[in-house]
Amino acid sequence: GLLEFYDSSEQMANIGGLVTLKEWLRKRVRAFGDDARKFGLPEPKGIMLVGVQGCGKSLVAKAVANSWRLPLLRLDVGRLFTSLVGSSEENLRSAIKVAESIAPVVLWVDEIEKGFSGVGSSNVSDAGTAARVFGSFITWLQEKNAPVFVISTANDVSQLPPELVRKGRFDEIFFVDLPTMADRVDIWKIHLARRDREPADFDTQTLAMASEGLSG
Repeated sequence: GLLEFYDSSEQMANIGGLVTLKEWLRKRVRAFGDDARKFGLPEPKGIMLVGVQGCGKSLVAKAVANSWRLPLLRLDVGRLFTSLVGSSEENLRSAIKVAESIAPVVLWVDEIEKGFSGVGSSNVSDAGTAARVFGSFITWLQEKNAPVFVISTANDVSQLPPELVRKGRFDEIFFVDLPTMADRVDIWKIHLARRDREPADFDTQTLAMASEGLSG
């Protein structure tokens, strides 16, 4: 119940905007192959996506797994924590063991700040359980050798412990903002095509102007 398998059919072409992020991912599409190992390239650790709700963070995770032809596992951080002493730490070890056993794999940790936001007061609130689980998780992020590409998403960066976002845990941290004018044009075209409409028949520029300030 900790890990959920996603059979994703999303494509990078289904994501409007986010040009820098998509280019970064495109360059690493062959990073898990044997050729990369022979050349001496290390496997990418993962990325963190922070920003506004509804702007494509989860969509990116699904599209990465599909475009890289890797299985996608979603880890629910909230389910790690149980009332039994020691069970939460064991849950994390079990989840990591499963992910590593089917590597190479994309591990999607959704809304990570909700699981680890109380780490600072953990000694008072839960006898240090959250702090121990968090410590084990960031140590694994830093030291893991198995080709597990971690995509963490977060809506509220202010709730993230500073140890999580320091260099070395993830390859890069991307901020996903509300779509720009050009991004909104792309998004309108994508959704019109999904509904069997011809985007060229619509004034997407006017639609994009009318949707300023809206998420994807």
